[in-house]
Amino acid sequence: MPRRRTKTLAEAAPKPHQKVCEAAGCRLPGEFRAPLARDRLNEYRWFCLEHVREYNKKWDYFAGLDAEAIEQHIRADTTWRRPVWPLGGRRSGGPHVHDPLGLADDAGLGEKPPPKMDGSEQLTMAEREALEVLELSWPLTRADLKTRYKALVKLHHPDANGGARAAEEKLKEINAAYSTLRASENVRAA
Repeated sequence: MPRRRTKTLAEAAPKPHQKVCEAAGCRLPGEFRAPLARDRLNEYRWFCLEHVREYNKKWDYFAGLDAEAIEQHIRADTTWRRPVWPLGGRRSGGPHVHDPLGLADDAGLGEKPPPKMDGSEQLTMAEREALEVLELSWPLTRADLKTRYKALVKLHHPDANGGARAAEEKLKEINAAYSTLRASENVRAA
């Protein structure tokens, strides 16, 4: 393996059109850039390799910021510093008024009446879809689920429908819905 030849001081000296290392007393070419400051990231200082490494070891992006300011900076970076809105806050179809206590008059505000608090708000989307497939309503017990499943299987089984392809597909949907609800922790035991 050939030995690497190091440049002499004369060979390493910057050419007239090159930048010179900004480190005190260094006359090597400033080939490597380093950011000037946190608020001026598009402006640079130029160093030789040795001094840019030294500068980067000492440079602290968050220098001068307290813990709260650092936290705000990190949170802003999680959304790429773009504005965000609460979910459902930019729906079309009329003005949206946030009224957690239900004090506003619903007439003309474009809001739906508050949902009934029957426990169904804790269901996942898959569980809601399974309820629709099985034509069931909430709240639900395991016994109700099993009874409805058996009735739908008898109705849609391909053998009971002359081997119809549509009945087979419907039975697959019913089986998937039953499995989803049977595995759910939201369905009551009794």
